[in-house]
Amino acid sequence: MKITIVGTGYVGLVTGTCFSEVGIDVTCIDIDQKKIEGLKNGIMPIYEPGLEPMVKSNLEKGRLHFSTSLKENLKDSEAVFIAVGTPPGEDGSADLKYVLAVAREVGQHMEDYMVVVTKSTVPVGTAKKVKAAVQDELDKRGASIDFDVASNPEFLKEGAAIQDFLKPDRIVVGVESEKSQKIMEKLYKPFLLNGHPTIFMDVPSAEMTKYAANSMLATKISFMNDVANLCEIMGADVNMVRKGIGSDTRIGTKFIYPGVGYGGSCFPKDVKALIKTADEHGYQMKVLKAVEDVNEAQKSVLVAKVKKHFGNDLSGMTFGIWGLSF
Repeated sequence: MKITIVGTGYVGLVTGTCFSEVGIDVTCIDIDQKKIEGLKNGIMPIYEPGLEPMVKSNLEKGRLHFSTSLKENLKDSEAVFIAVGTPPGEDGSADLKYVLAVAREVGQHMEDYMVVVTKSTVPVGTAKKVKAAVQDELDKRGASIDFDVASNPEFLKEGAAIQDFLKPDRIVVGVESEKSQKIMEKLYKPFLLNGHPTIFMDVPSAEMTKYAANSMLATKISFMNDVANLCEIMGADVNMVRKGIGSDTRIGTKFIYPGVGYGGSCFPKDVKALIKTADEHGYQMKVLKAVEDVNEAQKSVLVAKVKKHFGNDLSGMTFGIWGLSF
């Protein structure tokens, strides 16, 4: 089986490498010539434990390829994955220009049926836009070629992405036809055989699942920070409270550690995008807006504590930060 992955950022490179590891013939595409040349020589543009040796191994075995040309590598591909960036706009909405540019290029060069899969984190309704973009280019060519769109969101944690992909909690796939589902089942067959939960659903539900998952995790973080602030006022020990509620299996122990708030490349962007999507459809995500407010305020809590301890004048002082996470 052959697939093409467009984008060699964090998601695209990990996805392509892990698929090649289970025997799929994968070509990763990127417009950055320097990055592609580096990857061909085993030079990683990112650091992820286990990624470099896996890339080199599959390059040597001829299962993993890198190129700057989508046109030359679409032939015989049963699926093309769009794994390009979706940076937030000024209003918080996801910018789909790179996703749709890839969709248009697929429409310009595809020759046979394939599944066009969005791997990037995208708002609900993006698949319809991708389908329209591909179809528009086919119409311009006067080409009558069947294709389907699908959504296959990633759930990778930086630092554990390889294991997250190869041994996932679940695999979510949104499809629009039996034909596309069979291709995605074929692609994920090694994972199905290993018993990893694979959930097939409609495309909009798959698109929503990614945003809902990240927003739920962000909600847990903000809630626990709110509780921590109240504990400090009331004289309670938030770590004891955390252990007390974390022992409840309905809640669990993950993402309930108080701190300075969530950050990174995903949670802030995805929470904002979901709020914006709701606004565009006339609905207010009141809980998520509160999650954002708490997270924004939490940034100043640590500074306030430092000033309370040392006084307002911090000039000339040196502070060490323990930990380099988000």
